[in-house]
Amino acid sequence: MNRLAPVEDINEEDLRVGKPKTSAAGVKAVMVALERGIAQAGVSRTVRSMLRVNQRGGVDCPGCAWPESITGARKPAEFCENGAKALAEESTTRTVTPEWWEKHPIEVLRNKTEYWLGNQGRITEPVILRPGEDRYRRISWSEAFGTIADHMRATTPDRCVFYTSGRTANETAFMYQLFARSLGTNNLPDCSNMCHESSGSALRPTIGIGKGTVSLEDFEHAELIFVVGQNPGTNHPRMLSALADARKHGAKVVAVNPLPEAGLLAFKDPQSVNGVVGSGDQIADEFLQIKVGGDLALFQAFGHLLLEEEERAPGTIVDRAFVEAQTDGFEAYRSARATIDWARTEEATGLSRLEIASIAQLLAKSKATIICWALGVTQQPHSVDTLREIINVLLLQGNFGKPGAGACPVRGHSNVQGDRTMGIWEKPTEDLLAAIDAEFGIHSPRAHGYDAVETLEAFERDAVDVFVSMGGNFSLASSDTAVVEAGMERVGLTVHISTKPNRSHVVHGRTSLILPTLGRTDRDDKHPGGPQFLSVEDSMSVVHTTQGRLAPVSDHLLAEPVIVARMAEAVLGPGHPVDWRAMAEDYDVVRDHISRVLPGFEDFNRRVRQRNGFVLPNPPRDTRTFGTDIGRARFSVRPLEYLSAPAGHLILQTMRSHDQYNTTFYGLDDRYRGISHGRRVVLVNPEDLEELGLQDRDLVDVISTFQGSERRANRFRLVAYPTARGCAAAYFPEANALVHRELVARESNTPGYKAMMVRFVPHTGEPDPAFDEREQPLRATAEFPPS
Repeated sequence: MNRLAPVEDINEEDLRVGKPKTSAAGVKAVMVALERGIAQAGVSRTVRSMLRVNQRGGVDCPGCAWPESITGARKPAEFCENGAKALAEESTTRTVTPEWWEKHPIEVLRNKTEYWLGNQGRITEPVILRPGEDRYRRISWSEAFGTIADHMRATTPDRCVFYTSGRTANETAFMYQLFARSLGTNNLPDCSNMCHESSGSALRPTIGIGKGTVSLEDFEHAELIFVVGQNPGTNHPRMLSALADARKHGAKVVAVNPLPEAGLLAFKDPQSVNGVVGSGDQIADEFLQIKVGGDLALFQAFGHLLLEEEERAPGTIVDRAFVEAQTDGFEAYRSARATIDWARTEEATGLSRLEIASIAQLLAKSKATIICWALGVTQQPHSVDTLREIINVLLLQGNFGKPGAGACPVRGHSNVQGDRTMGIWEKPTEDLLAAIDAEFGIHSPRAHGYDAVETLEAFERDAVDVFVSMGGNFSLASSDTAVVEAGMERVGLTVHISTKPNRSHVVHGRTSLILPTLGRTDRDDKHPGGPQFLSVEDSMSVVHTTQGRLAPVSDHLLAEPVIVARMAEAVLGPGHPVDWRAMAEDYDVVRDHISRVLPGFEDFNRRVRQRNGFVLPNPPRDTRTFGTDIGRARFSVRPLEYLSAPAGHLILQTMRSHDQYNTTFYGLDDRYRGISHGRRVVLVNPEDLEELGLQDRDLVDVISTFQGSERRANRFRLVAYPTARGCAAAYFPEANALVHRELVARESNTPGYKAMMVRFVPHTGEPDPAFDEREQPLRATAEFPPS
């Protein structure tokens, strides 16, 4: 039963707005972390989990994928404030029992926010919602797996979809994709489709690998570091330590972002004297407040200015030996960047020519440059072209395969990179499928499957009969909220392998199963061979163990590998060539299979048990070689493109609060931005408010426009904030209803969460037929097919 005080739901009338902070972390972060942990899990569980998180032999933080050092000592506290909140969320002693589900019918739960749902606690037993019933009820594990088997056998593999959250461990992900391919489908959408798919789409054809090319140690040797479209103070706080240390070693840091985030200004390390009693460490030497979508223009300008400098002083800027020996397309690139339209560049970026030129001088002087980026770059129609332009600038000066240099896409969720390595991808390579088939004696399908956006489209076509979600919260994370929710409700069976209730559980299929699983921090010891551990891959390709030690809140929870194995056995039957039970009973068996299927994982079981795990091969970083189709790195040439809002509109980007991680809300305090007790806000530059005839704290409805189609989200509060001119920001996922499903990045198909053209109309309070009386924040007002 719940032993903690109930959580009140969000009341947007309680919204408070104060001054934004000018530094991140510090003693306040420590106090908040301890307070949240103790409130959720008590003193003992909090201390035990925090002392082991991100330590060798401990548990990998269930938050971000920022790496730990593999060469030096680790700090006593290798976690950040938001990592501590993630631990508290998972190690909570609040529980959601079958009796809880009985007391909360679906119609009640639909009117609750994600904040309220997530704070109810850990799910203790499997439950089912059957057709015609109004609430979930207890079901046995064997009956649950039988229900899944009945539904999958009654349809065809191409009508089954297997979604994956980034937090899934390597062994689980490998088994999960093996199950899907054994069934006969590559319908394997994942959260990477929604975030860094653009990174992989840009990197693979240009440098031959879809991952970053730097190590954590490279930050110690860099002369110049760019942080582009990223808010490390909230989304990857431990990165601030690496940036602060890099500056102490002499590096310059340039922040490029539409919002002046506290973590880009200063960092108060609570484990240092200056972070406790001083002003903290400066992070950004320079801050370019760029317009949303202007990064392509910026890096094209950098390329132009670097080549101009090379013309003035030949051999001082371009690494000619590297370019001639290792790249292709340089002459076409040089020709394309010989001239520049400065008027359009300034319009696209919102920056002056002088501002851009001064940063280009830093590039020209640097002999070792790292360029980091995150979702501020990857979620626009021209994202892939932007990232290729970043690669052009790195190639120009030979910033691959040398200390302190390279490309650094900063992944969000812990193990989102590892899941892709394990084969969670709707477009698998022939090499991967052939290796799987040879190892297991199956025949994997070759046709590409659905990504996340294509899954929405399949919902609309009634082309999905079974939707299985390994963690995550698909309906809340996806674009075009009304479409995905209506689509989910038409699916015959939805299966959610989850730790806590979320929105996707209440916009369910005609039959819906919720299967409770162990979390990262939980002890996994119900195996013939004793306790088991799992492995993850961080943002910099280091594979290491993760093992929880806390007692699970219920004896009815199953580990994710066990759930996958029992699903597969139930669906595929006893005659299937894969020995699912052996893998579920001993995860070493899974790792042995992986070692024979995936390059770089040879001798997996021994190497992962090493003190620091092991680093996967990365040819651009390790040997300065590039595994593209031509065996060289590739310069790219694309025309200038940027976002331009129609008259009366602003360019809206989504963002996270400091009190959330993806779709999980830890609390209601976006402390660094000075916003608390509410989430339905839009941050707008005061000059834009005046120009639009609006005022700070006006209550408005937000309308987005895309190719003649409109989406609407009601009842948002405007907040005057120093954003880039012409731009605005609202929280993810409340603003997802405004993202048309066809607004995507070309090539990667990533939703355009940073590319909405919006206008505001006064909120009158008149009832809207597409909303219920409480005007739920996640329902758009556009007309869609009925559920």
